[in-house]
Amino acid sequence: MRLFRPVGANRDDDAALLRAVARGDQTALATLYDRHAGWLHARLTRRCGDPETVREVLQDTFVTVWRSAGTYREGETGGWLWVIAARRLVDARRAHARSERVGYELPAAVPSAEDRVLAGLEYGDVGTALDRISPELREVLRATVVDGLTTREAALLLGVPEGTVKTRAMRARRELRRVLATLAEGGAPLGDLA
Repeated sequence: MRLFRPVGANRDDDAALLRAVARGDQTALATLYDRHAGWLHARLTRRCGDPETVREVLQDTFVTVWRSAGTYREGETGGWLWVIAARRLVDARRAHARSERVGYELPAAVPSAEDRVLAGLEYGDVGTALDRISPELREVLRATVVDGLTTREAALLLGVPEGTVKTRAMRARRELRRVLATLAEGGAPLGDLA
């Protein structure tokens, strides 16, 4: 990529390259890029201080040349390229300004149903009731209800026989109902938890 616009470049040679590009010749586009990208980059940099935007505009310019080389009418190739680059720069600035104006905000995170249930277990009446029953009953309930383990998995986790897990689960539900009933307003039971 040359930094300056080629002084000795033949206008007819650039026109021939553009005609070849219009026919789909990638080598002609590469030659045109090598010949003109340097000075286009330098001019774009003078008008835009953001190097990333300059690189994008330069790329968009040559993509546009690839797509619209067939619309080129004989004349100054450098001028035609600069008009394309300047328009791409204006488009990029408009898009950037538009994105700053819109200012998209992510919606506030809404807790999932599972998070709400677990928070209720920890901080609500159920959490209070769980704290008031014996630790061995509480651990069986947490393993089977909260963690969703089977009786066999809970037995392995707690190191007790499966029959003991079933018995403790039944006792834990009964105790939990009793404690919740005393916590409820008016002493009315909250319903069946089993």
